[in-house]
Amino acid sequence: MILVIKDVLSPDDILKVSDRMNALNFVDGTKTAGWHAKLVKNNQQVDRTQLDYAPLNKSVSEAIMRNGQFRTAARPRQITPLLFSRYHDGMEYGTHVDDPIMYNLRSDISFTLFLAEPGSYDGGELVMETTEGERAFKLNPGQMLIYPSTTLHRVTPVTKGERIAAVGWCQSYVRQADRREILWELDLARRALFEREKKTREFDQISKAHANLIRMWSDG
Repeated sequence: MILVIKDVLSPDDILKVSDRMNALNFVDGTKTAGWHAKLVKNNQQVDRTQLDYAPLNKSVSEAIMRNGQFRTAARPRQITPLLFSRYHDGMEYGTHVDDPIMYNLRSDISFTLFLAEPGSYDGGELVMETTEGERAFKLNPGQMLIYPSTTLHRVTPVTKGERIAAVGWCQSYVRQADRREILWELDLARRALFEREKKTREFDQISKAHANLIRMWSDG
């Protein structure tokens, strides 16, 4: 399931994150790429050895984990430390798949939190390869794209301006992507039923099935 999640960060949050990022040093992004991804990765990332990286990572990670849509869609057990990246002057990230183990976590879900206005830079689309063809995303600041880490994807060259984003990975309590999608759709259905009819017998039955599937499918 590829999903756009809105309002992960507020406009005020984005300004604060941008100011804190601008005060930090950036390094070559290939330092965090796998052996084959290094061949196609050309960007810059915040140096995570700086003391001010930890509070920045904490504030944005907590905002992501507080988001109800993310919790429902991803069933996050844990997320990795974030990579704060920027692209400019023709930088890009060619086609690749994310490593299966990231920071000692199994990467079930990848996510990109956009931090720059889409009109402030040319190029920089995040392109997913799906069975239905390619899908390109260039979201508003504060919006986040989540997608299975099994997906081939790329970032197109940035030919003008600067693309800024935070990237991370999630190990889910529900390992299989198709099961996460079933749980997501069941949750949407039961919430819509509750909004329309409040607490009914049918709502209780769907909620029971939803809860028991989580018990059946959860790791640990």
